[in-house]
Amino acid sequence: MRRFRRAAVGFLCGLVLLGTGVMAAPSGSEMGGGKINVNTASVAELASLPGIGPAKAQAIVDHRAKEPFTRAEDLRKVKGIGPKLYDAIREQITVGDAPAPSGRGG
Repeated sequence: MRRFRRAAVGFLCGLVLLGTGVMAAPSGSEMGGGKINVNTASVAELASLPGIGPAKAQAIVDHRAKEPFTRAEDLRKVKGIGPKLYDAIREQITVGDAPAPSGRGG
């Protein structure tokens, strides 16, 4: 019985810890519609995307420090993010802080 109780407590603690990253309140790096802005999101926010773990999230942050993303498709430039992974997350990301295009000629 004692062994079961410890396992149950450990399982519940794990669920709570898992939920803290996924259920965190938006922090300004998310834009309307609940999309994560890949130009401003933290490593933890990026890691909450399906298929993106801490290492890929850090790679995204490192890449954008050198070259900010101007379109969502630019995320595919990051090592480890191929077409399948990009397709799985593209509806959940945005690049809201991309440079604005120049005006219509005046």
